[in-house]
Amino acid sequence: MKIVLREDVDNLGRKGDLVEVADGYARNFLVPRGLALRASKGIVKQADAMKRSREARDVRDRGAAEELASRLQSVKIEIGARAGEGGKLFGSVTSSDIADAVFAQSGIELDRRKIELAEPLKELGAAEVPVRLHPEVAATIQVEVVAG
Repeated sequence: MKIVLREDVDNLGRKGDLVEVADGYARNFLVPRGLALRASKGIVKQADAMKRSREARDVRDRGAAEELASRLQSVKIEIGARAGEGGKLFGSVTSSDIADAVFAQSGIELDRRKIELAEPLKELGAAEVPVRLHPEVAATIQVEVVAG
């Protein structure tokens, strides 16, 4: 059965895509939950309109992410933390701490979930922290953890 997706569905497609699925999957799962509509001429035209608006939004979001990435490249963030001997921190610096420091020091509001910190920073010193702003746009923040 051909259907048009009304929402993004994992392992199937994105909003506005015209896809072929098993009849039972469409009839018993996708359509009752409002995730899809049975394809007809009018629905296919609506799907094309959804795709165009999604593509325009993606282009706009990517442009905004690239502009934000260029602003973040020039920013150096300094975070104060209590440390013991040898530069080991009492606690750690997390992605949430980094997001708060970026906002406080540069005025750039950054979602902590976009900061790709493998594990929290646990020592004094400099670190490069990757940030995923868009699926196709990444940036790096220079973070300096100082005793404070």
